[in-house]
Amino acid sequence: MSTTIDFSELTGDYVLDTARTRIGFIARHTMGTKVRGNFGEFEGSAHLDGDEPSKSSAQLTIQAKTIDTRNQQRDDLLGRKFLGVDDHPTITFTLTGAERFDQNNVKITGDLTVRGVTRPVTVDFELTGAKNDPQGALRVGFTGSATINRKDWGVHWRAAPGMVGSKVTLEFDVAAIRQS
Repeated sequence: MSTTIDFSELTGDYVLDTARTRIGFIARHTMGTKVRGNFGEFEGSAHLDGDEPSKSSAQLTIQAKTIDTRNQQRDDLLGRKFLGVDDHPTITFTLTGAERFDQNNVKITGDLTVRGVTRPVTVDFELTGAKNDPQGALRVGFTGSATINRKDWGVHWRAAPGMVGSKVTLEFDVAAIRQS
């Protein structure tokens, strides 16, 4: 579902509505199946500049130990061996650039840090809704995804080479509440 709100109307400071936001991923197992998961604890904020998206800023911090694939044994393995949660408890994303490319879509670039390794990532987002809630606060929704190679961030486990594909699709269903 798309909306046709003018991006300039979105200018302001936002916080993630964590109850309505999903930060997830899809990884392909070499047996042909997909493993889907998400993270249960995260926080984020943003300043959106609807007139000049390049002046926007955003930060996201994910608690890596909250990985959830609906299989506790796999979650423990992914957390310890793949993400190294003991030494790297958070995954972070910091916006470095944004560019609107049509009425409802924006391309953002930022630095993604996983296991202490920082690399740039570009995510295409679609504005899916914007509406005032009963208290008068503007709520916005965006959905987006990006495919990365997990090995670029040192996310691997030598004991099981080839068991999990190297490409991981990151999924973002974001709900944010304007604060000002």
